[in-house]
Amino acid sequence: MEKAKFRKVASYQYSSEAIIFKGKLESEGIQVFMRDNHTIDTDPLVSNAIGGVKLFVKEEDFTKATTILESISKYEVDNQGQGIVCPSCKEKKAMLVSVVDDAKSFLSMLIALLFIVLPFYVKRKYKCDSCGFEFETKK
Repeated sequence: MEKAKFRKVASYQYSSEAIIFKGKLESEGIQVFMRDNHTIDTDPLVSNAIGGVKLFVKEEDFTKATTILESISKYEVDNQGQGIVCPSCKEKKAMLVSVVDDAKSFLSMLIALLFIVLPFYVKRKYKCDSCGFEFETKK
């Protein structure tokens, strides 16, 4: 009996991200195995050190899994499902990032670092993956 060979198809910083993509692949009929998810769930700070949560698929499903994962956009969309347009370069490659650019967000981060807790206030902006421009959208 020949053992199945597996290939790493993706890795994610947190297990919650990996579970979403694992569910998508399984809904397409691909068997998926996760690795290092329990370690990262126990201590999320080691995620970068060990390479994140890894998703593995069988060798024969690798091409199909890669195609499915590449079809999922990593960029933000608005409430209508349309990509958010960068005001600088007009590309639809905006990602939501946390920024510390005012006194309130700086104080929140400082308190979080001192007391080893999550920040109680986080300011977010969009950052274009093409040109690097940071912007806010109208609400």
